[in-house]
Amino acid sequence: MIQTTRRHFLAGLATLGAVGVVPASWIFASRVVKAADELNPDAKGMAGWKISGAHWGAFRARVEADRVVEIQPFEFDKHPTDILKGTLDVIYSASRVRYPMVRLDWYKNRENSNKAERGDNRFVRVSWDEALDLLYAELERIQKNYGPWALHVGNVGWRSVGQVHSCGNHMLRAIGMHGRSVGTAGDYSTGAGQIILPYVLGSTEVYSQGTSWEVILRETKVLFMIANDPVKNLQVGWNTETHEAYEYWGQLKQKVADKSIRVICLDPVKSKTQNFLGCEHLYINPMTDVALMMAMVHTMWKENLYDKKFLETYTLGFEEFLPYIKGETEDKIEKTPEWAAEICGISAEKIRELTRLMAKNRTQIMVGWAIQRQQHGEQPYWMAAILAAMLGQIGLPGGGISYSHHYSSVGVSSSGASMPGAFPLNLDTGRTPKYDTNNYDGYSSVIPVARVIDALLEPGKEINFNGHLVKLPPYKMAIFSGCNQWHRHQQRNRMKEAYLNLETVVAVDYNWTATCRFADIVLPACTPFERNDIDAYGSYSNRGVIAMQKLVDPLYHSRSDFDIWQDFTKRMKRDIEYSRGMSEMQWVEYLYEECRADNLKKDFFMPPFSEFWEKGYVLFPKGKEWVRHADFRDDPEVNALGTPSGFIEIFSRKLASFGYPDCKGHPIWMEKVERSMGGPGSEKYPLWLQSVHPDTRLHSQTCESETRRSEYTIHGREPVYLSPQDAQKRGIKHGDLVRVFNDRGQLLAGAYISDNFPQNVIRIQEGAWYGPTGPEIGALDTYGDPNTLTLDVATSELAQGPSANTCLVEIEKFTGNAPAVTSFGGPIEVFVGGEVVKRDE
Repeated sequence: MIQTTRRHFLAGLATLGAVGVVPASWIFASRVVKAADELNPDAKGMAGWKISGAHWGAFRARVEADRVVEIQPFEFDKHPTDILKGTLDVIYSASRVRYPMVRLDWYKNRENSNKAERGDNRFVRVSWDEALDLLYAELERIQKNYGPWALHVGNVGWRSVGQVHSCGNHMLRAIGMHGRSVGTAGDYSTGAGQIILPYVLGSTEVYSQGTSWEVILRETKVLFMIANDPVKNLQVGWNTETHEAYEYWGQLKQKVADKSIRVICLDPVKSKTQNFLGCEHLYINPMTDVALMMAMVHTMWKENLYDKKFLETYTLGFEEFLPYIKGETEDKIEKTPEWAAEICGISAEKIRELTRLMAKNRTQIMVGWAIQRQQHGEQPYWMAAILAAMLGQIGLPGGGISYSHHYSSVGVSSSGASMPGAFPLNLDTGRTPKYDTNNYDGYSSVIPVARVIDALLEPGKEINFNGHLVKLPPYKMAIFSGCNQWHRHQQRNRMKEAYLNLETVVAVDYNWTATCRFADIVLPACTPFERNDIDAYGSYSNRGVIAMQKLVDPLYHSRSDFDIWQDFTKRMKRDIEYSRGMSEMQWVEYLYEECRADNLKKDFFMPPFSEFWEKGYVLFPKGKEWVRHADFRDDPEVNALGTPSGFIEIFSRKLASFGYPDCKGHPIWMEKVERSMGGPGSEKYPLWLQSVHPDTRLHSQTCESETRRSEYTIHGREPVYLSPQDAQKRGIKHGDLVRVFNDRGQLLAGAYISDNFPQNVIRIQEGAWYGPTGPEIGALDTYGDPNTLTLDVATSELAQGPSANTCLVEIEKFTGNAPAVTSFGGPIEVFVGGEVVKRDE
């Protein structure tokens, strides 16, 4: 009674406020697991073998004469990925940053240099002392002449594994000792989702542990997957990946075959997951999922298929949302299946059939991240939550909704053990920066991460962001550490234009990515395999702790992030404070022993550090089964959600109060600025471009690997996947070199014709290294970076997230002499006078 009363009270307030069949990685596993099992650390003949970890899995490496000569998957990883085969190339890549380098014209003229020359790849080699002196002098100039609003430190998203050498933490700690700067909020992976879902379900959800796989396999009858490709994406994880989830996907495949679970993949393309499972594929027109789900909600209401008791007990706002579905408010259009069919390309009868199926069975909804990387990306995430709420199965075993089962082996039960902490990014208690001022001259100190280019092109502009007003700072200097800004952001030529307003750009990395080529000062970090560290084994399962034993000494003049930034802080005489007086190995041991002490309290045994380091790992037992939102369902008073009301919010008074036209108090259907299948812009550019997470690497990581590229590139270029119909219409054959273009840019790619793709839908996997023919705006990209073409607009005024998947293009067969790929290899090393220096072999 208390729960119902509270719900009615809050409701009253709301009213007043009114692509192969078998994954290649699994084949790879069958070849190497037996060999890996022989690498027992207690066995004889282990001399020369060391252990380490990566986002794509733990491994053992054989070292001879200070060179890594062989890589084998960790013996407990039964489903290693082919990405592991590129690890040797990460260390010995021709694209390694070998020395501290400074862009030629910046070296001559500093902040008055010719910014249009950024990207021409001409650099001067300098010593470490000179490079760090130049960096320090620039920070002094920025803080004295401008203030903290003029410095942007960019490091979010993926990084190298390792808790001691966390590149972002080291940069932020060191720069924070000097002065304050402009930071960012959000990320490129889940920009819209992580902002909208706390208003709807009370947490970001996208990074939350999901219902255990054992429960799903036992209880679920219908698995509805929306724009989700886990078999592809689970190859990598945030920490050292275990690949344990693949065991359950194998079991799911069997259950699909014996018809005990019905899996339906809603997607414009036939995904790697759908092909592996042999399950049903339900085609939908790109970016129209909201219309489909609204029609499903309409069907549930019309046919009385929804769970009224669940809505009454656990949600708020259905009464405010239903009039929109009935066509009584807003656009005055009833959201019938017939209305949706015209938009999404799924027949009205099929929509009704799908809705009835899900309503009559225990249904688990799994939503991918790509669907929210589009204009109005908040809307499909919100609608999916409403769909799950109307089914009434949230919190039930095998039912409800998940936004994370495609990520880092989510769904593998957690052991409950503590994982190692990290090198601290914040200043120690009582410490202040050298320039201790919070005066940002009226500009915001934190801006949405996907609006960093807007800040350079529209300085001082005020934008809305998650209920706040943000004034974009026209920052003059940017520092990127372990962060490939020129691969994660959209619309390359717009970035080039914006970079003309930057006085100084600094990049710290181990490869000559485009981020380095468009920088002024480049510092060579070593790879994760050239220093000692420690990492969690399993981002969600907390399966164990892995040692990252240094395989070889840092190559060339590269240094660890720890060494780079500690040396930098010597210029302020704060290096002891920076390191807390501890060396690299002392930090590794400290973090391990801190973790060990925490786990002893939980009865998880960990040996002393010396034993752990010699063995290379410690593993914990599997955890207990768990159901997401079960505690909320059991008692929504005691276990209230993090929403303003504590309930699932179908209508949000808080969001409505913001007054954003593109993200109102409930979901609405909105047309995109670009949409294929007869949508805006499709007359000129009919092809919808997907830029999904790659199947062959982790974003841009390992793109430098010649071994890997030799397995998937065409004419040395990134593949563009297209349908046989689109290819035939344009006279394109499999293996042809093609030009993909729109008004924003142009690129070369290799044509890969596949029946997995329908007409008017093409794909180029993101993370392909940008390699233009020159630094000028509009230059042809020689390798196939899809962000040459993508659109840099916000998802909405709420999240201000990226909209990469709102993108239309055209494609044609390339004729003439193709330019060489410029993405890989090192810089053009020159003397100050301009003479070219041949790079050392």
